[in-house]
Parts: sequence; structure tokens; C-alpha cells
Amino acid sequence: MNVKKIAVIGTGYVGLVSGTCFAEAGNQVTCCDINQNKISNLLQGIMPIYEPGLKELVQKNVDSERLSFSTNIKEAVRNAEVVYIAVGTPMSATGEADLTYVKQVAETIGENLNGYKVIVTKSTVPVGTGKLVESIIHNYSPDNHSFDIVSNPEFLREGAAIQETMNMERAVIGATSDKAYGIVAELHKPFTSTIVKTTVESAELIKYAANAFLATKISFINDIANICERVGADVTKVSEGIGLDSRIGKKFLQAGVGFGGSCFPKDTSALLHISQECGYDFNLLKAVMETNEGQRDRVVEKLTAALGSLKGKTISVLGLAFKPNTDDVRCAPAIDIIPRLRQMGATVKAFDPIAIEEAKKQLGNQCTYSDDIYETIKNTDACVIITDWNEVKALDLTKVKRLLKRPLIVDGRNLFDLELMKNHGFSYISVGRPAVHNENTLISHVI
Repeated sequence: MNVKKIAVIGTGYVGLVSGTCFAEAGNQVTCCDINQNKISNLLQGIMPIYEPGLKELVQKNVDSERLSFSTNIKEAVRNAEVVYIAVGTPMSATGEADLTYVKQVAETIGENLNGYKVIVTKSTVPVGTGKLVESIIHNYSPDNHSFDIVSNPEFLREGAAIQETMNMERAVIGATSDKAYGIVAELHKPFTSTIVKTTVESAELIKYAANAFLATKISFINDIANICERVGADVTKVSEGIGLDSRIGKKFLQAGVGFGGSCFPKDTSALLHISQECGYDFNLLKAVMETNEGQRDRVVEKLTAALGSLKGKTISVLGLAFKPNTDDVRCAPAIDIIPRLRQMGATVKAFDPIAIEEAKKQLGNQCTYSDDIYETIKNTDACVIITDWNEVKALDLTKVKRLLKRPLIVDGRNLFDLELMKNHGFSYISVGRPAVHNENTLISHVI
């Protein structure tokens, strides 16, 4: 392999994971950020995110002198052959991607261009960003050095990012020249043999289209789950039956409280904005987003229907992160559900093994927090399952029943078998499956 000098600008989830894995493949990588505190922490081995295996892999490559961290972005750009832009593109108030940080990085690259370089956008960006970056670099480059633009979107799942980078299903590379494509393709040879060669614009759209399609599968099965509840069907069996069709596949067909995280909500909104900008009314995507929002409302509705009123009740919420094995609470269902419970007069106790500090930044004192799952459940009127952590899956149901004031669980992840919950004497309300009733628990009409 031809070792490359790579600068990765942005040490968030995408930049840090990508840069570390490029270093693991043998390249010389400098990960840069304007956040001095973040870089200082990284130099001390303190990760800005929780991701299984990341801390160990970072340390290994730092010790091998293949990976370094710096706030000197100008120097990193000048020393690099390939510059990756991996800064945040948060959702703006209008729903479109905010490209402020991408533009700032492009200006810095232009000012420090000292020879041919490949400029790669790793951030999730709308169609046309490649041309925008190219234009900015040209405008800020005093010596008019040549460069090429590449779009190389990421498709990582939080909680499995290292494994999925080192063993990619595919790499998408949209380049402005064959030379640039060849350089970036060479970087990906250790990770995958499946590479999609395309234009910059197509690569930019592939990322949004992929996430929007997966979001659509989730909202579709959640709508089917809502029908199942009305007709007495079991969504888990419906999902199994349709998922075995090779044209459909079983992934992303698990009914629940809806999608969250940093990608699906932001990217579906951004794609909707892109469609509006080009004059297309993307009604399907609007419905996907509406269904997802509704799933969170339904958790509260089910709880209210079961208890009659939430005023004066204490509710335990299991899970704050949007999924297990991450501390990411961006657009997490719990971040929406807990304030709604509070608005209806409930006191909330919340459990999470990893994401408490991140959740506090958004929820403040709207609930009490604990990483002790049984202490969270103790003396509450009902338990709501939001995140399918292993600690939740492994609950001692006999102990849970003893700790609850009444044996009522609303499960947003369908973690437990219905017959099992019936035998343990729970009132158990899940998603798209028949409710289990305990005669000693007051339950009104379950929506």
C-alpha cells in the first residue's frame, strides 16, 4: 500500500473514527479541530464520544506514531496529500443542512494550498456542496495550485463504527478526476473491494437517499404496527413474514418508538429541503417524518390510557441514548418523551449506563438520573422501555415486579415475549402486538 499523509479536519464521530481507521491501515494521519479542549483531551487519551473499541485503537495508533492530533489546521493542510472535511453539518431552523463549518474549512484549505491535493468531503452535505467547496478554495487560493474534489460519504452505525469501517460493505467515491478517484480508492482497498465510482453530485445524493430509505422502512413497519394493534395482529410475525422476501429484507423492520440519532432525522429533513429547492413535492418523505414523530406520542398515549392520568405518578424510563452502545442522545426518543411526561404531571426517573451526562445537557433537571437500573425502577407506577440496552434485555422480571408499585411496563422496543410477561403477572403494552393484561392493574382502553 502507498502510504498517504492525510489531514482530517473535524474530530467528531465521523472524523475521529475515519482518521483512526486510516491510521490503522498504515497511513500518516493528523486529526485537527479548532476546539482546543477536545484536542487536549484526545492528547490525554480522553475520547469526545463513546464508541466501543475506539479508545484502544486511537491509543494503538498514537503509540505507533501514525496518528496525531492538532489545532494547527493550516499546518496540517500544508503537510497533507489528502484533506478530509469531516465537520458537523447540523440541521438549520429551516430543515436544511447548515454548511457554515464546511465553508470555513474550505476557506482555510484555499489559503494554505501549497501544491496538488485531493480535497474529500466526508461530512453529509447537500448536492452541490462539492462545487461550492471548489469555488471557495479557488477564491481563497493565492497561487492557484491544482486540486481535485471528492465526495466520500460515510455509512457508519454508531456502536459498531470501527468494525464497519474496517469491513465496509461498500465505499462511494464521487470524484472530479480519475487521478483523485484512484488516490481515494487506494485508501479504501484495506477496507473493501466494493467501490462505487460516480460523480460528486451522485455521491452526495447517495448518502441522503440511503438514510431516507432506511428511515422509510422504519416508519413503514411502525405504521403496520399501529394497524396490528387495531386488528389483533402481531407485528413481529408480520415483520418476519415480509422480511424473508429477498426483495425486502429483514433489516430495519423492527417496530418501536421510531428513529433518532444524528443521521436519520437530520438527513430526511435535509433531503426534503433539497426536493423543495428543486421544485419536487416529496410527500412520501413527509409521511415518514410524521409517522416517526407520532410514535413518540403513542408511548405517552399508551401510558396515559393504562394509568388514567399521569398527574402525581412516578414513571421510570429505561434508556436515554437513541440506541445502545453509544452516548448519543441527538433526536433520541427519550429526549422528546420525558418532557411530555413532565408536562402531564409525572415525575420521571431515568436509567442509562452511558448517556446520562449527554442527556443532562438537554433535559436538565426534568428527571432524576441513575446508572442503577433497579434503583430507577423502584417505587415507580410504571416502567417505559426506550433503549434496548443489554441491561434492559437482561432484567430480572421477578425483581422488577416486586420493585414496581404496579406491574405495568410500556415497551417501546418489543424486548419480551408476550407469554413470558403474562406468566410473570405483568400488564405489558408493546408496539404492534396484543397487550397483556394483569387484572390487578387498572388499565383502560389501550390505543
